[in-house]
Amino acid sequence: MKRLFAAGLALLLMGQAAPPASVADLAWMSGRWESVSANGRWTEESWSAPRGGVMLGYSRSGAGQSLREFEFLRLQAGSDGIPAYLAQPGGRPATAFRLTAREGQSATFDNPQHDFPQRIRYVRTGDRMVATISRLDGSNAVSWTFRRRD
Repeated sequence: MKRLFAAGLALLLMGQAAPPASVADLAWMSGRWESVSANGRWTEESWSAPRGGVMLGYSRSGAGQSLREFEFLRLQAGSDGIPAYLAQPGGRPATAFRLTAREGQSATFDNPQHDFPQRIRYVRTGDRMVATISRLDGSNAVSWTFRRRD
């Protein structure tokens, strides 16, 4: 009887869903990241550590001493409790991308209703992080390979 109870309890526990992701699970994105190309173009992205359920960030790109574009960024729980990536290119109103996949040091955020991008994906390996934007099917992908600078 004890074995039957233990086996039933083990099956019940294995069938439970993993707890939902939180912004704290994305702490591996924090820090100052930089990408510099051979032709002098640069992109920087910085993320704060999670605090109060939020990570704040910004991105800026340019060439030489000239700024070409900037974006305010935020990671926080959406109305459903799932983390969302909120992007404000050029300081415009925020567009939300819901976290749809997370494993180790990778995260994928989607917004099928947005024109482009519809997907934003980050993958970190050591002191490098790759950010990729694309359509949901992966087409029109553009990637930046960042190196951690702090």
